[in-house]
Amino acid sequence: MTEDTITEALPPVRHWPALDLTGVDFDPVLTRLMREGPVTRIQLPNGEDWAWLVTRYDDVRMVTNDPRFSREAVMDRPVTRLAPHFIPARGAVGFLDPPDHTRLRRSVAAAFTARGVERVREKSRHMLDELVDEMLQDGPPADLTEAVLSPFPIAVICELMGVPAVDRQSMHTWTQLILSSSHGAEVSEKAKEEMGAYFTKLIDDRRGSTGEDVTSLLGAAVGQDEITLEEAVGLAVLLQIGGEAVTNNSGQLFYILMTRPDLAERLRAEPEIRPQAIDELIRYIPHRSAVGLSRIAMEDVEIKGVRIRAGDAIYVSYMAANRDPDVFPDPETIDFSRSPNPHVAFGFGPHYCPGGMLARLESELMVDALLDRMPGLRLAVPPDQVPFRKGALIRGPEALPVTW
Repeated sequence: MTEDTITEALPPVRHWPALDLTGVDFDPVLTRLMREGPVTRIQLPNGEDWAWLVTRYDDVRMVTNDPRFSREAVMDRPVTRLAPHFIPARGAVGFLDPPDHTRLRRSVAAAFTARGVERVREKSRHMLDELVDEMLQDGPPADLTEAVLSPFPIAVICELMGVPAVDRQSMHTWTQLILSSSHGAEVSEKAKEEMGAYFTKLIDDRRGSTGEDVTSLLGAAVGQDEITLEEAVGLAVLLQIGGEAVTNNSGQLFYILMTRPDLAERLRAEPEIRPQAIDELIRYIPHRSAVGLSRIAMEDVEIKGVRIRAGDAIYVSYMAANRDPDVFPDPETIDFSRSPNPHVAFGFGPHYCPGGMLARLESELMVDALLDRMPGLRLAVPPDQVPFRKGALIRGPEALPVTW
């Protein structure tokens, strides 16, 4: 292949509007882009210009794990994006490259290991049982999101973070304002500043701590000059916000189980397959709108015969990668026996979501509690009447009306 054929064959730029999708329908624009080729060009509703998009599993893993593609370089660029406002804090872990990124992640790694997550299992199960008790006591109908799917992940991430129970509601309110695009940039930025101020005090107070929760680990790392207080706060904000993604993912998970009673009945009958089944549901769920954060090519890189030039912006789609038929045969089918299942729902490479194990634990606990304790659990409205979030970066039902 000559250089001319690489550079001339630029794919057309496709406009990708902000769609408010309901149910677990896969994004129709992304479906078309996947069909068009492994490397396409997109323009999102905000920001400027266009960016590359890779959708095949192997290419997604390559781009996310290759130091030639930088997150840090995005900081001062008006890259085309989904979010109407883009206010990354300099030094925030999501916009760092190794070795700084590695140093920051290391400071909290212990909290997200299997042992760290197991530390909160019994407390989490107890908090979940209390929520289900309350729901059963109040009787049907109920909003499953309000009763369980929202308060439970908030309680768990606050427990892991070391945020006192009395402050959970504030954390939830700030997170919702930060994650929604419908309130405007100023409201979102103010919420981020307030959450940052909260964590600044909490982490500063724990500089000499030997605790195992995240803010204690961060306080200790700051006290030992391994990271700065500003870096610690940025990481705490990101982890706290990420903890609530479970609400939306589990909302979609239970929406699937209640609109596909055959799947729910199989999980009731065969509890031993639940961990593997939940992993398959996590692969299948379209957990976000469009794409997340971009990267910038630091040098020319060729992907599938397409030249990505130094300075070009590039996005990956984990959702598309999870539907790559070369890796996941019959990807549109929810197959509880799928094995292996190397999905990338929690990302890949240095920016892999540290809360993946925690999210799996929460999903397993909720499936156990709700399927076993509420055998008659079902939707209280037709599936198409379940309201889904509008103007949100993360997809999920706003409410999940149920009866039993």
